[in-house]
Amino acid sequence: MKVLLGILLAAVLVYLAPALIQAAPKEAVASPALQREFDDFIAKFRDALKANDSATVAEMTRLPFMNDDSIRDAAQFREKIYKPKFTAKTRACIQRAKAVYSRDGDNNDSYAIFCGRDIFTLTKTPAGFLFTDVDAND
Repeated sequence: MKVLLGILLAAVLVYLAPALIQAAPKEAVASPALQREFDDFIAKFRDALKANDSATVAEMTRLPFMNDDSIRDAAQFREKIYKPKFTAKTRACIQRAKAVYSRDGDNNDSYAIFCGRDIFTLTKTPAGFLFTDVDAND
């Protein structure tokens, strides 16, 4: 009887395992207050991009950018990041792309915008939202 019960239990586990493995974790959802704060930030960020205003984008960026000491001020940011990354095509993409909310293991709130080969990350900091990262979209 114990053997039959063991076989039955094993069969149930084998049957349910794929469903348990495939169950997607719950998507993170921003609080309404955080969403409003981000909406205000992204509207200003997009306005600056629409105007091709690299100085305002630099003001809305955490420096040194991506903790790189060679990009520690606005002038360096504009030359090394803004010019090559914020092409007219990319700026247009950021205007229309949906920002995707996430919260990392350290409870940092951020939004990512996927444009072509790049992911643009905007993170909640003590100073408010800032553009914090551009990474490869692989």
